[in-house]
Amino acid sequence: MNETSDQQTSLRAWFITGATSGIGRELTLQALENGDVVSAIARDTASLDDLAEAHGDRLLLIRADVRDEQAVREAVGRTHARFGRIDVVANNAGYGLFGAVEEASDTQVRAVFDTNVFGVLNVLRATLPILRSQRSGHILQGSSVYGQSAHPGVGLLAATKYAVEGLSDALVAEVAPLGINVTLIQPGMTATPFLSNLDVAAGLDDYDQTVREVHKGIGELPRSAFSTAARIAEGIRTAVDSPIPPLRLALGASSATGMRTALEARIADLDNWNRVTDAVDR
Repeated sequence: MNETSDQQTSLRAWFITGATSGIGRELTLQALENGDVVSAIARDTASLDDLAEAHGDRLLLIRADVRDEQAVREAVGRTHARFGRIDVVANNAGYGLFGAVEEASDTQVRAVFDTNVFGVLNVLRATLPILRSQRSGHILQGSSVYGQSAHPGVGLLAATKYAVEGLSDALVAEVAPLGINVTLIQPGMTATPFLSNLDVAAGLDDYDQTVREVHKGIGELPRSAFSTAARIAEGIRTAVDSPIPPLRLALGASSATGMRTALEARIADLDNWNRVTDAVDR
């Protein structure tokens, strides 16, 4: 595709990580069907060959691991060379770690942070120079209901999402004067390969009544309890199309309910302990 063509300048160019399955694949598909161009990033892009055949040079497939900073920079460079700009950065790559906080090994914890947090930072550092030079763009940060809440078994997964939410709270104010939007994507339970791809920590008997019961309960949830990736992607595109997109976008009633419960509990602690809080200043 000629990057100087009139047709291309009217298109939205997406840079999507974790694009081969679940929300990432659906977002890639819907962007292409909407007439946009997409750079789809994954460690193995073979499962996207059908989309490449259907959409030709509007889809750029790039094999890269978000944990590899140089590979991400090269992917960004190839994307910019092909499409001439990057309008939407979907920081979607990530996976889950399930187990009690004590149960997860050091290797498991460092690995999930390497992808879910440092991978996000690699993408930001590589794409922000382009977005800043354009004075435009929209960054979609992959979070979840676990970016604002947690329950037994998801402590380390939630820790990565809380980290992404914290850096995004600062990032949004840093880049807003530069014409760049930031939205945290917070889906609830979604029917994707995410659950089947969970890394599971070795169990300790003392956590059977908490962590194992939660794991069992998730496995027994009916199909109706899970949102579809297609609906999640539709919600994301609605936010991207908005002239004033949200910083946080809960997707699915379970996500909104879980986060609202967590936020109300925090407010209750502030109110119930305000005498102790205020006494510090006297």
